[in-house]
Amino acid sequence: MTSTPEHRAATHPTTPAATRTQARGVAIRAYLRLELRRTLRDRRTLLFSLVVPPAFYLAIGATAQNRSTSIGPDTNLAASLLVSLALYGALLTATSGGAGVAVERAQGWTRQLRLTPLEPWAYVLVKVLASMTVGAASVALTFAAGLLGGARMPATAWVLCALIAWCGSLVFAAFGLFLGYVLPSETVVRMLGPVLTVLAFAGGLFLPFGDGTVMAAVSQVMPTYGLAELARAPLGGGSVEVVAVVNVVAWTAIFFAGAVWRFRADTARV
Repeated sequence: MTSTPEHRAATHPTTPAATRTQARGVAIRAYLRLELRRTLRDRRTLLFSLVVPPAFYLAIGATAQNRSTSIGPDTNLAASLLVSLALYGALLTATSGGAGVAVERAQGWTRQLRLTPLEPWAYVLVKVLASMTVGAASVALTFAAGLLGGARMPATAWVLCALIAWCGSLVFAAFGLFLGYVLPSETVVRMLGPVLTVLAFAGGLFLPFGDGTVMAAVSQVMPTYGLAELARAPLGGGSVEVVAVVNVVAWTAIFFAGAVWRFRADTARV
């Protein structure tokens, strides 16, 4: 028996829910391609994300003293500095998405997105994916500089530290988005770099604070603290304090909830 188009349509009907899901998927893929092209055209972001971290490692981290100073089995001080700079580069890349959001808000672009199948969570997801794509390149280039510059750590640590630094930047992708929704574009552009630098130092990313000090206690509530501890954990055998994990989970939830909340509020004013 030959099936007719009417029979096939009756057998496999297209429901409104399926149509909306398909349209949403098409919109997400199209917007992700657009966002990646926009990110790759941003020379300032690419410079500070892809060039500065590996250059800083080669200039500051790859000294003879750092290469010869051992901090653990088959691990030198240069490796610890390498991980910190790789994480910083990934965080810088992730937060840069905030400036783009602020500009889009000023142009009314986020309100226009309400006319598309792209929902608030999908818009945030696309921004995060684009930022983390460039962040992966930043981590890879910085670790390549580490290979050339004498960083020494176990083979598993090379892989785990790179993955944690990259995945951990998810927290600051949400942070950049949140700032982009709350602040004007001019303010975001000026603030992102200095704010991230302060958070990096306050959270012990570049120079961990001694146990029992006031700054050691303060650093534990900073968004950078948990990420720094997790990223460097493979260098010391993988031991991680519970407070570091709680720190990462809490700040990720706060920033993502804030970004979605502000996006809904912004697009509601049509």
